[in-house]
Amino acid sequence: MSTGRMEAFSDGVVAILITIMVLELHVPHGTRWAALGPDVPLLLIYLLSFVNIGIFWNNHHHMLQATYHVTGLVLWANLHLLFWISLIPFVNEWMGENHFATPAVASYGIVLLGAALAYYGLQTAIIRDQGPDSLLAKAIGNDIKGKVSPVIYAAGAALAFVNRWISIGLYVGMAALWLIPDRRVETVVQAGEDGAGSHAGANRRGSPKR
Repeated sequence: MSTGRMEAFSDGVVAILITIMVLELHVPHGTRWAALGPDVPLLLIYLLSFVNIGIFWNNHHHMLQATYHVTGLVLWANLHLLFWISLIPFVNEWMGENHFATPAVASYGIVLLGAALAYYGLQTAIIRDQGPDSLLAKAIGNDIKGKVSPVIYAAGAALAFVNRWISIGLYVGMAALWLIPDRRVETVVQAGEDGAGSHAGANRRGSPKR
């Protein structure tokens, strides 16, 4: 099965989730800038959640660029990832409406932890199907950021009961880290395409004229 349908479905889910978060924003009661005051926490957490969803969507897109086909296991792994991402608007609203209450901040970290582990599971399922010499396996390499992220999210969830602002700082820090362009997959895929093009060109040049 090609990746097209899975990618289209995932894109649709992400678009809906972002729309839901936008609809949860409240229109200020007033025309002055001060009217935005009560909604600032919700706006800030919306920005963080938007970035986090965008990071997962971006990495998911690049992952599928190095994936040739999907299996039943990969489809379920993808649904598992979408399940955790779909909870982001819920914890986003909870945390914003309650001004970063400790249980909400911890839950936000738990959801990000679940999404990070689910993404790793999807990545593992694809590599298992395509083999250790696949383009995705070569592009991922040691995947240091991918291994560190769940640890940071787990720490953020736990530290919320000590100091919620430390947790918020960890979440923001991880989002900033993932915002740095990661061209591993693009580089490997482009190299593979260039190699295939060169090989095809060599075959054409070396083929006998008829």
